[in-house]
Amino acid sequence: MSANERPSGQQQTGRTAASATADSAFLRACRREPVSHTPVWFMRQAGRSLPEYLKVREGIAMLDSCMRPDLVTEITLQPVRRHHVDAAIYFSDIVVPLKAIGLDLDIKPGVGPVIENPVRTRADLDRLRPLDPDDVKYVTEAVGMLVGELGATPLIGFAGAPFTLASYLVEGGPSRNHERTKALMYGDPELWADLLDRLADITAAFLKVQIEAGASAVQLFDSWVGALAPADYRAHVMPASAKVFDAVAGYGVPRIHFGVGTGELLGLLGEAGADVVGVDWRVPLDEAARRVGPGKALQGNLDPAVLFAPRQAVEAKADEVLDAARGLEGHIFNLGHGVLPTTDPEALTRLVEYVHTRTAR
Repeated sequence: MSANERPSGQQQTGRTAASATADSAFLRACRREPVSHTPVWFMRQAGRSLPEYLKVREGIAMLDSCMRPDLVTEITLQPVRRHHVDAAIYFSDIVVPLKAIGLDLDIKPGVGPVIENPVRTRADLDRLRPLDPDDVKYVTEAVGMLVGELGATPLIGFAGAPFTLASYLVEGGPSRNHERTKALMYGDPELWADLLDRLADITAAFLKVQIEAGASAVQLFDSWVGALAPADYRAHVMPASAKVFDAVAGYGVPRIHFGVGTGELLGLLGEAGADVVGVDWRVPLDEAARRVGPGKALQGNLDPAVLFAPRQAVEAKADEVLDAARGLEGHIFNLGHGVLPTTDPEALTRLVEYVHTRTAR
């Protein structure tokens, strides 16, 4: 089977979902088509900012919650019900596919993903076997349940990008300076390239499972790639990210690319194959559009910390984002990073309503 072929039994699910969501504001904006209002969704919209999330997750470990279709469905739907956002994003974690292929890892509260045996030698690559759809049957089941519940609201599939996954694997957990990651990248570029290539295959397989089950779009999170200079990104990272995007190109769903602190990389993020480039709060959208160039929609980019300010200040900062987005080929309103855990959920609900009202055409 080629990279872009789908089993016939799964094609119908994708077609059904596509027909239901095709005219949504979110997908129209991704395709750079006219919209009735600027669509809104938030990274980490399903999570710790919601009391209903904390209630259903009580006593359940993060990775366990990602492997329970009933829980994934409920958590993914919570912000759609509460905030009336224009898209849902599949509730998961970037290390889920790594756990699914048998790596010994856990998500420790207050720390993040921790890898028991870091990947630092060529022999360690043998532990990174290909991801088979049967490894993540719970994802297929959860996406199917979600598509049935969401109706005309699109579901965004989710995966971590090869560089960020590699950084966790090499460092053994979160890192501020990525010393070991960069040491491997510069010191053994052949091993580094093989590591990212293998992770690209795993990531692409994980995204394919979600698309084939009915996801309407996919987002590749490269949370740590802003630590790199543009030349290093182009030489050492972009080929793997491009491989992921190319592997899912044949499905025809919008592909979103997002990283933190990537102002100097925005053009390259689009060049890697994204249809939509996510922008953090550090670069205004009109400047981001200049850096990315034509032919791409943009997503972003309100500073998540703004939501702690009074309502008038939030609306004023939202106006700045919307004004900077005027004239873009396509714009999806989002935060410049994920919702912070202590954010007032009502602030998010008000922001969605404000953007919808302010941009109604």
